This record gives sequence, C-alpha cells and structure tokens, in this order.
Amino acid sequence: MSERSKVNRKAREAKQEKQAKRVVFWIGAVLILLTLAYVIVVTVNS
Repeated sequence: MSERSKVNRKAREAKQEKQAKRVVFWIGAVLILLTLAYVIVVTVNS
C-alpha cells in the first residue's frame, strides 16, 4: 500500500508539473497577443 501511494504521488506530481508548464505557456501567449493587439490599435489610431 505504501509503495502504491508513493507511485501515485510521483505520477500526480509529474502531471501537475506538466499542467503548470502548460498554464504558464498559455498565459505568456495571451500576454504577447494582447501586447500585439495594443500596438496595432495604437498605431492605427495615431
């Protein structure tokens, strides 16, 4: 039982780390897209 718990904990940690990296990637991508949209709007309006 203890070994299974350790294996499950390792798997859960790996899964959470993968999800965290994905979230960080998407937050960065959204920020870059918002920055580009802002630059385009400011350029067109000036």
